[in-house]
Amino acid sequence: MNNSKAPAEEARPAADGELLLEVDGLGKHFPVTSGLLRRQIAAVKAVDGVSFSVRKGETLGLVGESGCGKSTTGRMIMRLLDPSFGKITFDGRDITRMSQGRLRPLRRDLQMIFQDPYSSLNPRKTVGSIVGAPFRLQKIETEQGVKKAVQDLLELVGLNPEHYNRYPHEFSGGQRQRIGIARTLALKPKLIIADEPVSALDVSVQAQVVNLLEDLQDELDLTYVVIAHDLSVVRHISDRVAVMYLGKIVELADRTDLYERPMHPYTNALLSAVPIPDPAQRGERKRIRLQGDVPSPLDPPPACRFHTRCWKAQDICKQVEPPLVELSPGHQAACHFPENTTVSATDAVAKAAVAPGAASGDNGAASATDSAQ
Repeated sequence: MNNSKAPAEEARPAADGELLLEVDGLGKHFPVTSGLLRRQIAAVKAVDGVSFSVRKGETLGLVGESGCGKSTTGRMIMRLLDPSFGKITFDGRDITRMSQGRLRPLRRDLQMIFQDPYSSLNPRKTVGSIVGAPFRLQKIETEQGVKKAVQDLLELVGLNPEHYNRYPHEFSGGQRQRIGIARTLALKPKLIIADEPVSALDVSVQAQVVNLLEDLQDELDLTYVVIAHDLSVVRHISDRVAVMYLGKIVELADRTDLYERPMHPYTNALLSAVPIPDPAQRGERKRIRLQGDVPSPLDPPPACRFHTRCWKAQDICKQVEPPLVELSPGHQAACHFPENTTVSATDAVAKAAVAPGAASGDNGAASATDSAQ
């Protein structure tokens, strides 16, 4: 992907504003049933206790292999899926168990860009009907009518206002995604969940859509949670990055810090697979090839879920689950033997893992940070 900005550019300063989204211990287990009575015999642990926060004006990237639970997390935040446990706080309101009736007004502030522009647009509807649907569903009246508002949105995302009466099949993939973005922007949302917004597009179009999202963020003061498996896209657009593996967050840090000083072995393996355009630099980096396949979320490994594929795994990794602790300012990792850090920080992870209540969150993380310092 040819980005117009250098990938090593400095990240935008994190927003100093108030928290817009807080996710605390969020999980989703899909039941597996059997027999005539459909009794539950097991559960697929798609997401198993993730926690993070997003401030107004910030972009959080959520990355990981296919099947790690990224999209499920995004759909739970949108309440398209009901969480099995945990808590979601949006703009100061707990929406975890909020009814669909009470959620309806909040849909104006919480919107989603879907992965596939071919399936997210109704082929029987015109562009004007698709982009204008949020105005009708939320019963919002505009000063100059819905048609003028839709045409302004089309122009905002780089389309011709004359496309109002056309159908989705008349557009290319990149144009269809722009139509989906226009529909998302119709109600002027505060938070947008972008689920793989460019993965279904040609490489030549990906940079255009990513740059469009950045321009819209600056112009409309938007907040993003970008779900992706392409680390180049995430590095280009994100302020902070959370790395997921098998339903859990294993590392969370500022974009620049994570790419230059990754601590979790899984993150190192992911970054080693990112293509390098300069042939002269390819030989300088050692490719880390993970052994085996990703374990099934139906029966994840005990303790550290990455230990079955990790070259640094020891006995403690099979017995004690490492908590997500802050090893340096703003940089959290869940590993007994993290890389690119000090020995004292490594000891802190081990102490936090066996400390009472460490796995449940802040107290363990705080004690680990103190001992590391």
